[in-house]
Amino acid sequence: MPRIAISPEFTRELGALAPPARRDAVVATRRFLLNSPAAPHPERVRGARDPRIATLRLTDRHRAVAVRQRDVYWFLTVLPDAEAWSYAQRHKIKVNAAIGVVEVWDAETLERVGPALRRASHGTSHRLFAHVCDSDLLHLGIDPTLLPLLRMMTSDAHLTAIESLLPDTQIAPLAVLARGGSPAAAWRELDGCRAMIADDIDTDDLTTALRRSPGRAAFAADRVELDRILSVPHWVTFLYPPQHTFANWPRFEAPVLVTGGAGTGKTVIALHRAAFLAREARGPVLLVTFSQGLATELSSRLDLIIDDEVIRKRVEVTNVDRLAHRIVTEAEGRSPTLIESPGFTQGGRFGAAFLRREWEQVILAQNLRTLEEYLTAERPGRGVELSREIRTTVWQSIQQTVTRLRESGRRTLLQLAAEAAELLGRSTGDMLGDQAPGREPYRHIVVDEAQDLHPAQWRLLRAAVPAAPNDLFVVGDPHQRMFDTRVALAGLGIPARQFRLKISYRLPQEILSFGVRLRGGGPADGLVQGIADMYGFRAAGQGVRPLVREYVSAAAELSGLVAQVTGWLGEGVPSTEIAVAARTTDLVKSVRAALREAGVTVKVTMLHGMKGLEFRRVAVIGVADGIVPAPEALTPAAEDPAARAHDLQRERGLLYVACTRASEVLYVSYTGRASPFLPT
Repeated sequence: MPRIAISPEFTRELGALAPPARRDAVVATRRFLLNSPAAPHPERVRGARDPRIATLRLTDRHRAVAVRQRDVYWFLTVLPDAEAWSYAQRHKIKVNAAIGVVEVWDAETLERVGPALRRASHGTSHRLFAHVCDSDLLHLGIDPTLLPLLRMMTSDAHLTAIESLLPDTQIAPLAVLARGGSPAAAWRELDGCRAMIADDIDTDDLTTALRRSPGRAAFAADRVELDRILSVPHWVTFLYPPQHTFANWPRFEAPVLVTGGAGTGKTVIALHRAAFLAREARGPVLLVTFSQGLATELSSRLDLIIDDEVIRKRVEVTNVDRLAHRIVTEAEGRSPTLIESPGFTQGGRFGAAFLRREWEQVILAQNLRTLEEYLTAERPGRGVELSREIRTTVWQSIQQTVTRLRESGRRTLLQLAAEAAELLGRSTGDMLGDQAPGREPYRHIVVDEAQDLHPAQWRLLRAAVPAAPNDLFVVGDPHQRMFDTRVALAGLGIPARQFRLKISYRLPQEILSFGVRLRGGGPADGLVQGIADMYGFRAAGQGVRPLVREYVSAAAELSGLVAQVTGWLGEGVPSTEIAVAARTTDLVKSVRAALREAGVTVKVTMLHGMKGLEFRRVAVIGVADGIVPAPEALTPAAEDPAARAHDLQRERGLLYVACTRASEVLYVSYTGRASPFLPT
């Protein structure tokens, strides 16, 4: 019987077919796997650059393109007949000689590049890769057939022109060399293109190369595996090399922090890491995030990754507030009474908002227990200097409110987290390890959206897992922070080893560039010591530029939105792949009413509600001055200029998050004057 490997392009093209054609194609693929008499027959391709390539008729009008080595067939794509034949003739499959992964080349188009490059290089002696010898290029896995083209290139524009024709494993090291980088730097870039290390590489062994390329191929041994690959979202099956490496690394000796911009796959890594740890069965796993809405979404996603009920039960998915609530409830024997705000009153010349921030960002953040501790504590992120006398007044004002809360039996969520951490610490002491008689409920904790957790919540998580290999695995992005939580993990007893993701696989470059300019592109603090910047952040593919529309009235803006969403639906985009977001509840209500009147049902939410989600098409409306940033969310500059600057960056981050949920098309609209955040 044949063995089948499926590429992600095959599943994407299959999913784009009309339902009847898709059904026929799936049935034909099943028959081929099972070696049925009615299975499609591989047909040789005349004029193919690779003699191993064949096509198989899956429907009346569609063919699969597959490459064969002995009994293994790698299904590359499914296309209309003429396009399938053309694809099969143009492409060639190779194995990278340096790292042993599979490569797909547009060989026919590359053959036509030579004469054009020769003409372009005529008349100048400068060569782009003159500083690199052939042996260094070959050591980096550069294919020998590519060397003549490289030797004719005179500028990086020549390399850019053929970028779409080359595999990532070829273009990644070449791009470094074209910028003047060293072979060592180019090798580091190439190293990021592999998911596993290959000791012995046989460039003729396609099957082994496919197994080293989890982002390019998934093997199906039976119908159950095949149907699963063809039905679940791509991120369940196909992981890009960095994602696969971090998710499946056997043993991290210290806590790990993975940071990266929008679309780099941080949540995918967290989900697969939790699944990996559950399969290892070393102890209970907690997958935790900052909100219950996100926890629910993570739980449903994890269900797709883990189909074994026993393994799935090893992972608890929740948010940090519920974890704290459960610990305190178990300790006290009753559910605590919670309030959203402590209700600070005026304290000297400082208002309630200032006192709340001082309490949350300084006192609770550093777990300060006495006036003496507060008097000598640093106040990072707070822009107003306080004398010793004023600090005493502020402390007394805050303690009056905290005492009143304690006497009434009420607590905020951050107080709850602090108390839960203290309860765990008190019951565990220094007794750590798998068999410790203490109260650490988990053997592994995986944290998603880490940038929005408060220091009190981090202390709770640290107390909830023994310090041991694979204890804490954290993913986040300081640039997507929604709350005033600027904390370096090392300062909380979590000396995490940091890794940084630089490629956005979800966003096209056009939306990514728009988002970076909107966000400001500047550094952000939190999670790590110092600051994190966006240098080197890029997208893996190209797309369409965001649509920015100005309207003369709110009614016209709503009409424009309805027309846009209706148009997307008319193009065949499923309603579940469309979302609309706005900054205020009034705008959200207006959008829902307008869409409901038009008979349209898509997700409509505030900007906060887009966190952790992704859609093919996203519309963000009301991005006008006076709405974004929200005036009520900004600290008056006279009260605390540093806090106001942080508030503005938080509002930028909020808009950045919403806009970067779109994997295909982003639509932004406003009435009157545009938000100062919008790129010009």
